[in-house]
Amino acid sequence: MNEIEILLESWPYISRGLFTTLGLVFIALAIGFVVGLPLGVVQVYGGSLTSFAVSVYVWFFRGMPNLVLLFLFYFGLFPMFGLDLPAFFVGASVLGLRSSAYQSQIFRGALLSIDQGQMQAARSLGMSRALAIRSILLPQALRISLPAWSNEYPILLTDSSVCYAIGVMEMLTRASLQVSRTSAPTPIYLGTAIIFILMNYVGMHVLHRLERRYRIPGLGGN
Repeated sequence: MNEIEILLESWPYISRGLFTTLGLVFIALAIGFVVGLPLGVVQVYGGSLTSFAVSVYVWFFRGMPNLVLLFLFYFGLFPMFGLDLPAFFVGASVLGLRSSAYQSQIFRGALLSIDQGQMQAARSLGMSRALAIRSILLPQALRISLPAWSNEYPILLTDSSVCYAIGVMEMLTRASLQVSRTSAPTPIYLGTAIIFILMNYVGMHVLHRLERRYRIPGLGGN
């Protein structure tokens, strides 16, 4: 059996991991956004104590390798609290929490780039601080942060393969099992790499279209 035949025979099995990989990526992106956005807001507009707490959170998750975090949560923290969670849920959660640390700094930078006179103007019109942030500053910050935020997609796509270590049946796990069965690593890993490249290209193409659609005219020189 030649390498092309091996790849074609292995494809149906490996392709079932495609949806698991995309599930990890999109769930992690969502967790990162839901957690990271308020963390960024708190770091800019919160008090010194809450800002310090966010800084510690960011320092912890950005300073730890993905593999260490996966083992820490899967074999340590979750079992310690009596939680017997599926490997997929643990993997998506860990990737999401780590992404939230990075996303929080993206949103923080976007908020800091906005002229703070807008907050003063909103307060002078009788708007509360929270309302000004929600209605005036955040809509601008989200549009400004979109180019940087979109980089989280390829990062999470590549990081998702680390979930292989805790047994999540994503594409790399399935590819490795097929390599063990066929003893043909080159066609299988090469085919898996091509799939990752295609997913990266399609995802970034969609995100770049969103960037162009929602960019603030005159910002960034285009």
